[in-house]
Amino acid sequence: MSFCKRSLIGLDIGGTKIACVEGSHGAAILQRLELPTYAEIPFEQTFPALLDAVRGQLAAARAAGREVIALSVSVGGPLQIEQGILHDPPHLPGWHNVRLKQRLAQAFPALPVFVEHDGNAGALAELRFGAGSTRPAVQHLVFLTFGTGLGAGFIVNGRILHGACDTAGEIGHWRLARRGPVGYGKRGSWEAFASGAGLVQLARRLFPHRWGAETAIRELIDAMLNDEPDALELAAAAGKRMGQGLALLVDALNPQLIVLGSLAVLLGERVLGPARQVVAREALPSAAAACEIVPAQLGMRIGDVAALMAALSDEAVASALAPSYASL
Repeated sequence: MSFCKRSLIGLDIGGTKIACVEGSHGAAILQRLELPTYAEIPFEQTFPALLDAVRGQLAAARAAGREVIALSVSVGGPLQIEQGILHDPPHLPGWHNVRLKQRLAQAFPALPVFVEHDGNAGALAELRFGAGSTRPAVQHLVFLTFGTGLGAGFIVNGRILHGACDTAGEIGHWRLARRGPVGYGKRGSWEAFASGAGLVQLARRLFPHRWGAETAIRELIDAMLNDEPDALELAAAAGKRMGQGLALLVDALNPQLIVLGSLAVLLGERVLGPARQVVAREALPSAAAACEIVPAQLGMRIGDVAALMAALSDEAVASALAPSYASL
């Protein structure tokens, strides 16, 4: 008997970078490459580089004796999930009204293509392979992307919530204040206060003598990780705003677990500590007591694993991907 090795190609498309990974049934990452998104540049100009990345991963998989059986995509919205159509994603200004699923299917006709909102994909990844996997009783989980932008995925009664038109989880659009920075096209939005792009705006407002509109997100993160006083004050301010939004989610959805990705993994208690304090103060006491707020257990692997979840959530693909044996 010989082992028949099958795998997936996953794309994690963010506002700053695109990760192209090959993964297994158990979400092990077999190979990975990364390329810049160039989000401001029109999609038609950057799409060829994405296709080249996928072709490279397919060739490497074949050379290693593996059969790729599907292409899976995790990308921020708003989007029509089943059709894989992006509608004006704020973190991808050059990707408006892109029929991503159709374009990928045309380029790779032998592979079925599956697309999921990155918040939903992150929620599924943490439920199956991350924080939820070590808490088997969890049926109500919220995942927040907390990267360049801010989106969420809601798992209610063990199932992902898409909503009437696939916009469930677009919490970055919520207005937390009438005044403040602009994010997701709205002044004072949650994304404007608590996201990578929002941190730059908040830094400019709080410390205009030090940081400006052209400040790189990485510069702010490095300053926070070095525990510089200004940067810690900035992290705490973002954390308090994060807590305001989390308190609303706790009251509305009564989750058992809230998991935050990306920046929460990097910054930890610098933002999560202030956020938990606000939740304890503002949410219903019983709901707050029932909810654990943690960084993604998958750590910085969360985007890579999330990239696989659209396909792994399809029963036919999951069955075909499961380890099997074939006669020699």
